[in-house]
Amino acid sequence: MTTARRSTPIDRRTSATSAALLALPRRAPLPARHPAPVLDVVVPVHNEENDLEPCVRRLHAHLAETFPYSFRITIADNASTDRTPEIAERLAAELPGTDWIRLAEKGRGRALHSAWSRSSAPVLAYLDVDLSTDLAALLPLVAPLISGHSDIAIGTRLARGSRVVRGPKREFISRCYNGLLRGTLAVGFSDAQCGFKAVRRDVAERLLPLVEDQEWFFDTEMLVIAERAGLRIHEVPVDWVDDPDSRVDILATALADLRGMARLGRALAGGRLPLAVLRRPEEVDEAAGLPPALVPQLLRFAAVGVASTLFYLLLYSMLRPAAGAQAANALALLASAVANTAANRRLTFGVRGRGGVLRHQLKGLVAFLVGLALTSGSLAVLHSTAPGAGPRVELLTLIAANLAATLLRFLLLRAWVFPGQRSRRTTGSSAS
Repeated sequence: MTTARRSTPIDRRTSATSAALLALPRRAPLPARHPAPVLDVVVPVHNEENDLEPCVRRLHAHLAETFPYSFRITIADNASTDRTPEIAERLAAELPGTDWIRLAEKGRGRALHSAWSRSSAPVLAYLDVDLSTDLAALLPLVAPLISGHSDIAIGTRLARGSRVVRGPKREFISRCYNGLLRGTLAVGFSDAQCGFKAVRRDVAERLLPLVEDQEWFFDTEMLVIAERAGLRIHEVPVDWVDDPDSRVDILATALADLRGMARLGRALAGGRLPLAVLRRPEEVDEAAGLPPALVPQLLRFAAVGVASTLFYLLLYSMLRPAAGAQAANALALLASAVANTAANRRLTFGVRGRGGVLRHQLKGLVAFLVGLALTSGSLAVLHSTAPGAGPRVELLTLIAANLAATLLRFLLLRAWVFPGQRSRRTTGSSAS
């Protein structure tokens, strides 16, 4: 058994200049012939004497038969009190390319942090010991990291191509949790806690010291920080069968996750995380200004906004004589809002296909109601303060109100309606 060693922590107060010097190397594919194991798959365990041996043997056989690169399996035993350590030691001695470490304290995040920090493999992964995720997804998971395309890869149970077998209670909790993440932290990835993830080692060396949680929130915190730093996250739809013998305390875990979200949200809002150390050389210049992809998104949104505003004003002018100011404003704004959401969906945020169209339009209508309140309120104020104002003054008032509504609409579209396309850094399948 080898002793786990931790990576050197990065000072959270790292300056922008130091961040530029410490930028991650450019992405590049791994060589076909690599001197050390290319992949290190960590299996974190705590009191898993029944599941450990069949899991590791099945994983080892799968990798030996199907994985085209050299590999290592690391069993990370975190403070087991049953026969798990003895089984792990025996498997490490018996199966080639198998290792194990033992930690004195519990915590899945702690086990992953320790195992990944000591590994020399260029690609690091982990999976749950119950093997709920079909191993056929393992090669698609790590392929984008080996090729240099992505920085992190995650399995998702919430994408259209996934096949999931689990009870309605766990399904509801999972969707609520990921929905809460999208609503509070505006994340783009679809499934934070599927026990099937991989990361490039050069990224892990910079990322792990920034992750505080040592238990179940570890996955979520790692992904949120990575996404905010502009790292490329690849999603792989998986086949997943729920383990009926799961011993996770759902209530305690949920409360801990809520505390973790609040802590992480405060850290991000306060700028206390040195995200610049996770950027590539070509991305450091972007980091000094607006977030990646924001400028092109703003330009596309502005072009769509100009077109929809002209359409709105034309429609309002046509309807005003017959319907009156308020009715004409509401109808014109409704028609332009539907067209605006459809155009932004495709052009600004790059969403293709019919999946989620109704949901996007309904959320877009909420933004429409905000715009209606602003523009109708401005008309009401105008008519109460200047009853004799003519159509030209009305148009100028509506233009000013529309500018305010447009800015708010962009923020709502980016953070709420199309959160998955917020940074264009999450690749692969999106949630259905």
